[in-house]
Amino acid sequence: MYIIPAIDLRDGKCVRLIQGDYHRQITYHDDPCAQAKDFVSAGAEWLHLVDLDGAKIGHAVNIESIHRIAELGIANIEVGGGIRDEKSIQTILDMGAKRVIIGTKAVSDFGWFTQMAEKFPQKLVLGLDAKGSKVATHGWTQKSPQHLIEFAQSADKLPIAAIIYTDISRDGMLEGPNIDRTKALAEAVKTPVIASGGVRELADIEKLAVLPIEAVIVGRSLYEGTLDLKEAVTTAQKLSVT
Repeated sequence: MYIIPAIDLRDGKCVRLIQGDYHRQITYHDDPCAQAKDFVSAGAEWLHLVDLDGAKIGHAVNIESIHRIAELGIANIEVGGGIRDEKSIQTILDMGAKRVIIGTKAVSDFGWFTQMAEKFPQKLVLGLDAKGSKVATHGWTQKSPQHLIEFAQSADKLPIAAIIYTDISRDGMLEGPNIDRTKALAEAVKTPVIASGGVRELADIEKLAVLPIEAVIVGRSLYEGTLDLKEAVTTAQKLSVT
């Protein structure tokens, strides 16, 4: 298991939303590139970039910040938020991103997502953000009737790189990840699973590292200082079962 620091972008700044609520924002850094460099110097090999403005309105907004981080060439990056057409996927990949995260459009138009997965094999990541057992869309502002594990199993047949599972109720709360549901999801599919939401401290990394998951995304705990990235990277490598 490896650690992926999150850089959530809104108005060109690094922020975090509490439980996905756009009215509950914490701003941490005015310079996303500087933040990216800090994370990489602490041992991160991947960076998780999310265009929060794009996720809400349905098209890329913070593309300049994403491009500048990609141009640094210092880490593998995965990008999500408002990517809902083929041109946007190609644009992000052409910038140098290793993976593109598709959430809302995958849930609302699975046929399109299937076509894109086949056109860009092992380049797409399915972003499943859930409120309880149900998938949420449109920057977490809408709840769908899709069941988390059932939808993941449908996507498991596609040539995608990974599935990111985010428990919205835990995201940004620093109350610990949803271990039980993360474990259930990872055991239900063959596609690599990446956990996200709720990590507060090293003990949470230790609990996740023994699950059959590929990675964990961490955000607010790094910005607030409740988790040391270097220590988390070392611990994940030492304890990981995958």
